[in-house]
Amino acid sequence: MQAFLKTGKTTAPSERSQASTSSGQQSGERRKPPAPWVEKYRPKSVDDVVEQSEVVAVLRKCVEGADLPNMLLYGPPGTGKTSTILAAARQIFGDMFRERILELNASDERGINVVRSKIKNFAQLTASGTRPDGRPCPPFKIIILDEADSMTHAAQAALRRTMEKESRSTRFCLVCNYVSRIIEPITSRCTKFRFKPLGEVQIIERLKHICELEGVSIEEDAFKSIVNISGGDMRRAITTLQSCYRLKGAQHKIQTADLLEMSGIIPESYLCEYLEVCRSGDYRKLEDFVRNIGYEAYSIGQMLEQFNDYILRCPTLTHMQKAKICDKLGECSFRLQDGGSEYLQIMDLGCAIILALKDK
Repeated sequence: MQAFLKTGKTTAPSERSQASTSSGQQSGERRKPPAPWVEKYRPKSVDDVVEQSEVVAVLRKCVEGADLPNMLLYGPPGTGKTSTILAAARQIFGDMFRERILELNASDERGINVVRSKIKNFAQLTASGTRPDGRPCPPFKIIILDEADSMTHAAQAALRRTMEKESRSTRFCLVCNYVSRIIEPITSRCTKFRFKPLGEVQIIERLKHICELEGVSIEEDAFKSIVNISGGDMRRAITTLQSCYRLKGAQHKIQTADLLEMSGIIPESYLCEYLEVCRSGDYRKLEDFVRNIGYEAYSIGQMLEQFNDYILRCPTLTHMQKAKICDKLGECSFRLQDGGSEYLQIMDLGCAIILALKDK
C-alpha cells in the first residue's frame, strides 16, 4: 500500500524492472511497422517517374553530366514533383544523399528569418568533389523548397539574392502548385518544368503493379473509380487503394461501392433525386430530401462539387438554366467555404434551381 501511495503503481520496483526488460526485449524483436504505400513505392530513380517524359529526359541528361540548374517544378498535387527531384538527387549523390540535401516545407517555414538563417547558412557551406571512399562527387548541394508558392514576398526577395551569391556551391529547387505566386526575379533564375495531371492509363498501370506486389484482390471496374476519385493525383489514388484494402482485408475483393463509401463520394442517384425534387417544385419535398441527406452524413461541399459536373452533363437542361444554376452553385460554395450553414446553402441552391427550372 505504501509503495502504491509513493509511486501510484501497485507493482514492486523489481517487478516493474523485470516487466520493462521483458517488454523491451519484445519490442526489440518486433518488426518495424509497414510503411505507407506512397512512400514504399516512391520512385527511386528518375526512370521510375510516371508519364512526365519531358522532365525525365532533361533530368536524365543532368544526372549523366552530374550537373543541375536551379529548377522550378510546378503543377497539380500528386503528380511527382518532389519525388522526381529526390530521385534525381539520390542518383547524383548516392550514399551522401542526406548530407548534400536540405529539404524545407515552405508552408511551415516560409518567413524571411528562415531564408537568412537555415537556407543561407547551408548554402554557404562548401561541398567536396570527392566522396569518403575516394570516388568523384558533384561539388554542390541541393536546397529543396516544397510549397514555395506560400513563401512571403520578402522571403522570396531574400532568397533571390542567396541564389545569386551561392550559385557555385548550391543548387535550388523550388516546388509549387501555382507558379504565378513566385516572383519574377526567381522564375528568371530557374529552369521551369511543368508537371501535368497523370492520365488514366498511367494511374491504372501503376495501381495494378502495386496490387500485384501486395496481393490485393480488386475488381477491374474499381480501377476507373479510383482514377475518378483521385482526379489525376497519383498520391491520392495509392492512398485510396491502401485505405480500402486495410478496411476490407485481404480475404475480400475490393469493389466500386467500397471505394465510393470510403472516399466520401456521393452516389449519383442522390444528385439525380435532388434535381427531380427541385423539378417537382415542392418545397416540402426539398426540405425532406435535405434533411435525409444530412442524416447520411455526406459532405455538402462534396455534393456541390459533384452536382456542378452533373448539371453540365445533364441533357434535359437548357443552356440558360445551366448558367443560372451554376451561378448560384458558385455563390453557395463560396458561402460554405466562408463558414456558412450547410443546411441553408443546400436549401438556397434548391430554391434557386426550382425558380430556374420554371424559366424555359
